[in-house]
Amino acid sequence: MIFDTHLHLIDQSVLRYPWLSGVPALNRDFSHDEYAVQARRAGIEGALHMEVDVDPADIEAETGHVKALSQQRASLLRGAIASCRPEEPGFAAYLERQRANPFVKGFRRVLHVMPDELSEAALFRENIMRLAGTGLTFDLVVLPHQIPKAIALADLAPDVQFVLDHCGVPDIKGSGEHPWREHMAEIARRPNVVGKISGVVAYAAAGSWTVETLRPYVEHTIKCFGWDRVVWGSDWPVCTLGGGLATWVAATHALLGGASAEERQKLLSANTKRLWSL
Repeated sequence: MIFDTHLHLIDQSVLRYPWLSGVPALNRDFSHDEYAVQARRAGIEGALHMEVDVDPADIEAETGHVKALSQQRASLLRGAIASCRPEEPGFAAYLERQRANPFVKGFRRVLHVMPDELSEAALFRENIMRLAGTGLTFDLVVLPHQIPKAIALADLAPDVQFVLDHCGVPDIKGSGEHPWREHMAEIARRPNVVGKISGVVAYAAAGSWTVETLRPYVEHTIKCFGWDRVVWGSDWPVCTLGGGLATWVAATHALLGGASAEERQKLLSANTKRLWSL
């Protein structure tokens, strides 16, 4: 069985998503019910909701909406990685509110579409350090040239658990491996960073990628982090840009063909359950 650490749900009748207007293929509702049908067929037993970069005014409403969905009969939702704004003075109070909500398992601030200077600001870094001792994780979504910025955060806050999304967002379509390959090896030297095998089908050429197209990127990530520090995520519905949920799950199983049963279990569910105490 698989535990999905990276599920996005979109409900435009409840929340606002400013960025969706620029991505027509994703500019519609993607519901839990739609996901659940596909997920159960693929062997997914549970999921963490990953924030969808909603309008800043809707951040807490997004968490509340997803929590309500988790309480419905037969829901696959087991927790949420909530959006946050560490660059803002109100983060400390926001953190305390979320700590009182056991449904929240961690946070993410989208960085790959933001100026590099955002994560270098003193207040941003001070607020990231506030996560130490809370048991709450921080997901990093950065482009390959930004991985050194992620390394700086990991070094600054060694007692905070970080999760590097999407194998470090390699340029698979462009066959780009450098400096991504070197940066991945370097960030993996930090014991407080976990690698997430997720989303990579969206970075490949949609009509022509094969398992062998993905293999160098997934295998290098696993080699760098080791089997005890990797987790799996669907990145649904973004993965639909590269073939869909069932296709990504099938590709994952093919990529793990040479792994032992214990290694597969660690990546697909055991590490996730341990990391987030699920």
